[in-house]
Amino acid sequence: MVSPSEVIEATRELRTHVAPTDRLITRPFMVVTLSALAFFMYIGTLLPLIPLYIEGPLGGGEFSVGLNVAVFAAAAIAVRPFIGHFANRYGRRVVMVCGALIAASGGLGISQIDAVLPLLGFRMLTGVGEAAMFVGAATLIADLSPRDRRAEGASYFSVAVFTGLGLGPVLGEVLLNDTEFERTFIVGAGFAVLAAVIACFVPSFVVSFDSETGRTTGLVDSSGRSGFARFIHPAAVLPGVVLALGVGGLTTFFLFVPDYSRELGMGSSGGLFLLYAMMSLVIRIFGATLPERLGPRRMVTVALLAFAVGLVAVASIDAVWVLWFAAALVGIGAAFNYPSLNALTVNRVNDSDRALAISSFTMFFEIGSAFSGLSIGLLGEFVGKQSAFYGGVAMVLAGLFVLRRYVVPAGSPDAGPAAQGTRQVTRSYCASYAVSDRLSATTTAPVRASDATPDVHTFISDKKDAS
Repeated sequence: MVSPSEVIEATRELRTHVAPTDRLITRPFMVVTLSALAFFMYIGTLLPLIPLYIEGPLGGGEFSVGLNVAVFAAAAIAVRPFIGHFANRYGRRVVMVCGALIAASGGLGISQIDAVLPLLGFRMLTGVGEAAMFVGAATLIADLSPRDRRAEGASYFSVAVFTGLGLGPVLGEVLLNDTEFERTFIVGAGFAVLAAVIACFVPSFVVSFDSETGRTTGLVDSSGRSGFARFIHPAAVLPGVVLALGVGGLTTFFLFVPDYSRELGMGSSGGLFLLYAMMSLVIRIFGATLPERLGPRRMVTVALLAFAVGLVAVASIDAVWVLWFAAALVGIGAAFNYPSLNALTVNRVNDSDRALAISSFTMFFEIGSAFSGLSIGLLGEFVGKQSAFYGGVAMVLAGLFVLRRYVVPAGSPDAGPAAQGTRQVTRSYCASYAVSDRLSATTTAPVRASDATPDVHTFISDKKDAS
């Protein structure tokens, strides 16, 4: 008698893609990236639209704008711990398709409401969908990337993300034409549906031959984990804290620039978002190898300082040219922040823990958004939009301290260019595990694939024959 779990396992292996070890840009890699581009066109369309919708037709204030960010993030945080397990059991494809469709339903719902409260409910739905879509896509990109090119792979993937986030606001402003909110929400949701259609063609599972260990890896059984560590991977905690604090600065810019730019006499903030995205896009294309050449300590330091300088400028000088200057610096910061920290996290975990680690790490996007949305939104109510940018500066500088003191302190083997050969356990790696040790004990899940099979193609074909 075949058990349901055995049926799921056999189905999973039949839908498994074998990743090459000598190439980064492959057909599955491009399909995942294209799906992400379409999806983040949708998310980008909402960036200037939601604050204007809240403060315009819905009659809300700065706190309502911040609360909208917080509920979106809170919903994504709530589901992230479960997405990694869902992706391991049912496949990355299912997670991406379902996430895109759930997010699309949130945008369509917002197009039909006339009060802040129901908007917050649909923003929670969008947050759930965005979390699933991003984790599924980011995990696949890591699955498909050779071990020594993961930061480069994350950079190319994020080109699609930030292109969508840059072009989406421009499209949103054009469609909006000051009053056409319903039309803009519906067209934006159409991009999320398109992303779901494209995601139907991505691999469900990926295995790769690990040249360092001589093992075939990728088919995962995470049942060996226990307690809190089943949901939050300890290696993601400290890099995630730095990510969250950097995202706090980025969210501050996104939160107040659409309305603040109009106060200074700009007709639209779409150009600012486009400049931000283009700066990030150019750097990530032509500087994709920089994170692995210079290391996360240097790259993330540059990113956080760029955020800080841009936000200080906006808070200190009330002029239109400063907004353009800040948008360029924020684009530079966004280009280096995520890829370096993501690769650092992935390279500190076993391949069998990859989905959980990425799910845990990317959860800090929402933690940073939620915290900054509430705190900076509340600060803006008391001191005004311009002075509230200093709150974002404080978060970024706190992230810089955590990075250089705890995550990659001076002298850590992974603070600079990646060492070749034997990997060492760093002080910061141990610090990451120490955080979760207070929460629960962890054990490493066994890899389901054969540890001794040198040929992954033989491994997959044998599994198919056996089934």
